[in-house]
Amino acid sequence: MFDRYVEKFIRYLEIERNASKHTLVNYSIDLKSLSEFLKDEPIEKVDYVVLRRYLASLKELNLSKVSIARKIASIRSFFKFLFREGIIKANPASSLSTPKRDKHLPKFLDEKEIVLLLESPGKEDESGLRDAAILETLYSTGIRVSELVGLNIGSVDQIGGVIKVLGKGKKERIVPIGDRALQAVRDYLKKRRLAGGKDDRALFFNKNGGRLTDRSVRRIINKYILKTSIQQKISPHTLRHSFATHLLDHGADLRSVQELLGHANLSTTQIYTHITTERLKSAYEKTHPRA
Repeated sequence: MFDRYVEKFIRYLEIERNASKHTLVNYSIDLKSLSEFLKDEPIEKVDYVVLRRYLASLKELNLSKVSIARKIASIRSFFKFLFREGIIKANPASSLSTPKRDKHLPKFLDEKEIVLLLESPGKEDESGLRDAAILETLYSTGIRVSELVGLNIGSVDQIGGVIKVLGKGKKERIVPIGDRALQAVRDYLKKRRLAGGKDDRALFFNKNGGRLTDRSVRRIINKYILKTSIQQKISPHTLRHSFATHLLDHGADLRSVQELLGHANLSTTQIYTHITTERLKSAYEKTHPRA
């Protein structure tokens, strides 16, 4: 019975809330975990105490605060839906508190490291040109990897110098793309047509002619991190962090960066002001004679 309610909730998220596939998968995983804990407990008998026991069991598994917070968010949304639909008479999740997350400043590359990374792919063959276009596009636009792999050839306005991005919640936004990134994309498309003339809407192909995946892009970036010997562990998201940090360093206002990143709330973007503040403090302490 519980699983049937979960299916109904997931359909609601997909159809009425227009939730992304990533969100649907996460909700499904989180609620399956709760279902396994409850076993055959009737949904009507699930109360605050039962949910607290479930959260205690998650702590015993040494899950991170971020993972637990996500599961709490899923549970809250699920029981709010059940209450609104009249399936339960009271919402047992309304009083659940979210653990305070540890604050971690996002990692980023400095401008010299970015140049080193962007210039590392070879330009002699299709895969090298593709990788160069991927790296240039990620840094030039600050888009997420999930947004990058979803790009079609028609998403790129080469005359206007912008790309159309389908972001979280299937919301479209227009993002500027720099001349160097555009040229890298043009070089790749030209070689790609000569190399096979594959008829597909996708902007970036894998070696089999299909659309690239998030995991494939991660492997590509790791390949060039190793090649350049940059001494820090980074992810595709590091290019997004670097994009935002460098914009603020060069005088961009926070609202503009928020729009470019596709953040719904300004508070999400404000983390990057902490980075620039920390860098200013570090520079001050190293250079001021009486610091």
